[in-house]
Amino acid sequence: MPSGAGAGPSDGGAERSAGSRPEPGSGRANLLRLVLWRHGQTTYNAEHRFQGQRDVPLNALGRAQAQRAARHLATLAPTQIWSSDLVRASATAGYLARLTGLDVQLDKDLRERHGGAWEGLTIDEIRERYPDDLAAWQPPGGETSEFVAERTAAALTRIAGQSEPGSLVVAVGHGASLTWGMSRLLGLDDRVTGGMGNCCWSLLSRRVGGDRWRLLEFNVGALPEPVEVAELGDDA
Repeated sequence: MPSGAGAGPSDGGAERSAGSRPEPGSGRANLLRLVLWRHGQTTYNAEHRFQGQRDVPLNALGRAQAQRAARHLATLAPTQIWSSDLVRASATAGYLARLTGLDVQLDKDLRERHGGAWEGLTIDEIRERYPDDLAAWQPPGGETSEFVAERTAAALTRIAGQSEPGSLVVAVGHGASLTWGMSRLLGLDDRVTGGMGNCCWSLLSRRVGGDRWRLLEFNVGALPEPVEVAELGDDA
């Protein structure tokens, strides 16, 4: 078992579960719920450096973020934990694993985008050295956003396909790859949602036997009050 910006969580709300928000027209036993959780902060995050697939560990703040967020996510009673094999993600997942007794299952397809020549550079350095590539948001020698969206969405679909009805699966990964993969599952342009903060998460659900994902929560760092949702049809 690996070790270990949104609104900040408050300990008093830990028992109030975002996972308790009902899917329209369906009980929880008929749903698969998927939590996409971004890793805690690293030194590269703090310095605004492009990390990509460099294996940068959590810093002290990132470890504290992961420990705190894990206490909230544990109240959702996850049934599986999956993670990118990069250490900043697997270490974040490890905090939740220790609270739940679950193993962390690693999937390299949850990795962040490979950043090619940009990896290790600050945004100012990238702007100075690669202005045209930055305008296209395409790192020389790196993966395209389209490829990363397909790779991550395929990994999430594969993970979901191995899960039982009524499960709540946590997938720990990275800001760009999780956002693009999630957008691909939802059929959205990735510019609609924007990015995810360090140690924030999003919650998706899908009905048993269906292929349509719904976004219930996005980029949250605390568990909100339960919300009553009116009975709606599939197209609502």
